[in-house]
Order: sequence, then C-alpha cells, then structure tokens
Amino acid sequence: MLTQSVALSRLILVRLNPGEDVSEGLARACQEQGVRNGVILSGAGSLSRYRLHVVQSTNLPPGNTFMEGEGPYDVIAVTGLVNEGRVHAHMTLADASQALGGHVEEGCRVLTFLIVAIGETPDAQVADWDRKYVL
Repeated sequence: MLTQSVALSRLILVRLNPGEDVSEGLARACQEQGVRNGVILSGAGSLSRYRLHVVQSTNLPPGNTFMEGEGPYDVIAVTGLVNEGRVHAHMTLADASQALGGHVEEGCRVLTFLIVAIGETPDAQVADWDRKYVL
C-alpha cells in the first residue's frame, strides 16, 4: 500500500459543451489550467455516445473489455485522478433501463453539457500510481 497526505490548492470547474469529447476536453482543461496532479471530485451532465472499458479478468495484467453505445445517457458520476498531467477518469452512466460504468475512452460525446469538478493537488507524488500493480 502507498499513502500520502496532500492539500487541495484550488478547485477547477470544467463545462463541456454539446458534441465535445469528454477525454479530450478534460485533458485540454487540465493543460489550460496548468493542473499536473489532481482529483476528479464529481461530474454531472449527459452523453449522446459513450465508449468505456472495464477489466475482463482477475489475472494480472487483466486486459480490457470495451463497451460503446449511442445515447441519450445521464452522467451519474465522474471520478478519477490527474497524474503528471494525464487524466485517468471513470464514469457511471444511466438510461431508462440500465446503469453502467468504466474507464473513460475517447469517443464519449456530450449531449447537453458535462460539468466536472477537479481538485488540484500540486504537491502529490503519484506518478504511475494508476499504471502499476504489485504482486
């Protein structure tokens, strides 16, 4: 296990507009605001299209299963991290009959809007925390 205590220095609010790609928009917002490390605290809005991946097995490395579909979908939650300027976001979506979630991939398109709150943690030392696993 790894732990560290860091302070939030500021809150960045990002509003993505109809047709924008979620992954590209969050990466661009972090770049424009100079966010190198942070925590994606919440998000809400809607999508017209989604593309997500989830792990496909309990073997390490597990591999990925990709899911995609056309909307409309409500965005129930957005969570994740910004590590050394790289956005690692997960999203939960729902329509009238199901809820689903996973790692955000390029291809998630905003329907009405998507608002995401990012807390900046400039002193965090978390490079590659989301890329490595320990046996």
